[in-house]
Amino acid sequence: MYRFLLSRQWVILTLVAVLLIPTMIRLGFWQMHRYEERTARNDLVARALDAAPVPAESLTAPGKKITTRERYRTVTAQGRFDTEREVVVRRRTDSDDNIGYHVLTPFVLNDGRILLVNRGWIPADGPSQTAFPEVPAPPGGEITVTGRLMPDETTEASGIKDLEGLPDRQIMLINSAQQAERLKAPVLGGYVVLMEPEPKNGTPERIGRPGNEDAALNYAYAIQWWLFAAAVPVGWWFLVRREKRDRETAEDAAQPQPEHAAV
Repeated sequence: MYRFLLSRQWVILTLVAVLLIPTMIRLGFWQMHRYEERTARNDLVARALDAAPVPAESLTAPGKKITTRERYRTVTAQGRFDTEREVVVRRRTDSDDNIGYHVLTPFVLNDGRILLVNRGWIPADGPSQTAFPEVPAPPGGEITVTGRLMPDETTEASGIKDLEGLPDRQIMLINSAQQAERLKAPVLGGYVVLMEPEPKNGTPERIGRPGNEDAALNYAYAIQWWLFAAAVPVGWWFLVRREKRDRETAEDAAQPQPEHAAV
C-alpha cells in the first residue's frame, strides 16, 4: 500500500525532510541565543545609561581598555578644550545618514592628562574632503563636561579601515593610543561622547543615545523556525496520503469496467 515510499523520488524527499527538521530546530535555538545576547546587551546599556555620573578618571586611565560594563557610563571631567590640536573623523553620518565628520577635541584635565571628547557631527563642506572643515568653537576657559564613555575604535570592531595618507588633521578611527602618539601626551583610554554643555546653535550636532537592539525579532524568528520544523512531518504525511489516494484512484480507473448484459 505504501510501497511507493521506496521509490527514488520518495526516498530523496524523505531524506530532505529528515535533514530539515534538526536543521530548523538548531536555527531556532541559534535565534533564541541571539535573543538572549541582545536582551543582555540592552539591559547592560540601560543600566549604564541610568547610572549616576562619575568622574572620568575613576573609570579610565592612560592605556586602559574600556570594558563592556563601562561603555555608555556617564562621566564628568573638569578642564579646557584644546582646539588647536582638534581633528575630525571622516565618513561619519548623522541621524539622516548624511556623510560628514565627527569633531574630536582634546580636553586637557587639570592634571595635564587628556580626555578625548567627540563633540558631535558636522557636514562635509566639499566633495573632496581634503581641507580641514570649518568647526564651531567649543566653550572657552575651564569648564565641566559630561558625556558617555566609549571604548577605543578599532578596525576589527568597527569594520572601518584605518587609511593612511589622509589630509592634515583628519583621522578614520578614534583611538586613544594613536592620539597619545600624535599629541605626545598621556591620553585617557577610550573617549567621551559629549552631552553637556550644549553646543551653540545646535552645531556640532549631538550624537544621539544608543538605541535598543531588536531582541524581540530574534525571539519571533526562533518560534518561526520551530514551527517550520513541526510543519515538515505534517507536510510530509499530507503528501504521502495524497500520493496514496492518487495512486488508488489511478488503479481504479485502469481496471476494466464490467460489461452489462443486453436487455
